[in-house]
Amino acid sequence: MESRNPVEPSSPFLLPVAQMRRVFQTEDVERKLAKLQSDDHDSLRSTYRRMLERGPQRFQVKPSGVPDMASLYQTLPNFTEVLDDVKRHVALSQDCPDGIEVTPILLLGPPGIGKTHFAKKMADLLGTGMTLVPMSSMTAGWLLSGSSSQWRGAKPGKVFEALVDGEYANPVIVVDEIDKASGDAQYDPLGALYSLLEHDTARAFTDEFAEVPVDASQVIWITTANDERAIPEPILNRMNVFEVAAPSAEAARQIARNLYRSIRSEHGWGAHFAPEPQDELLDLLGEVPPRDMRRALMTGFGNARLHQRDTVGVADLPRSGLKKGAMGFLQ
Repeated sequence: MESRNPVEPSSPFLLPVAQMRRVFQTEDVERKLAKLQSDDHDSLRSTYRRMLERGPQRFQVKPSGVPDMASLYQTLPNFTEVLDDVKRHVALSQDCPDGIEVTPILLLGPPGIGKTHFAKKMADLLGTGMTLVPMSSMTAGWLLSGSSSQWRGAKPGKVFEALVDGEYANPVIVVDEIDKASGDAQYDPLGALYSLLEHDTARAFTDEFAEVPVDASQVIWITTANDERAIPEPILNRMNVFEVAAPSAEAARQIARNLYRSIRSEHGWGAHFAPEPQDELLDLLGEVPPRDMRRALMTGFGNARLHQRDTVGVADLPRSGLKKGAMGFLQ
């Protein structure tokens, strides 16, 4: 099949889409739709009709080669081991009919070191978009697997939506803070992952709302956690676990420098500022968790502009609003 790339070609990271993959069987949907006899299942009927209208074929990312990931190594220096693993999986699928297949990833490390940011960068690299499932704010166990159509307000889960409503057979799904999932005796919020993280069983994953098997075997799973002790062992065993440390002092300065350049280049007002940040600014930003750097820099740019300065100084950084101790030098 002729190579297609429905995503913006301007990104330097995108891998080409070169094939299609069926994510469900049309006859399964037709049978389910035919069995609906009353108007009591309008939402379910609408779901089946939408599936038939869109059809079962989805784009599947197919790399023609290993992309240049130098900038990712530079901007995410504490994720080198994970980037190496992704690069190996990309290399396996080049020059063959297979789409890219990545063993589920667990990013384990303290808060604020950029785990979710890394996941977003991986979605950008693959060009398939990203579905974020925040387990810390999860109030229902069916967020991943959907809820039964017999319940009021029932709807499909995130996996079904990503495959049926999305464009890709191998989207990136990020289960954020998986260690914060709270289960009870009635429903295990991580229960769906036992089959979803296994390639063979994921081929026929059945959402509890639609009750139609979908092929989730190509989903690229990235999970994040602060403490692996709260994750069931069978789920841990299904993933490649990477312990991500906070960046070194020099790496943190480099992250801050790259972020300064990125913010400056992304905004028209960036032309008012010096191309490079001051060393004193980098020294202090190096003490801030990567999660907080952007907010600190945006405040800094704003304060500097208010005073008609073309450089962001230490005094321009926020004096409050960050984690206690993260910027103690300005307290």
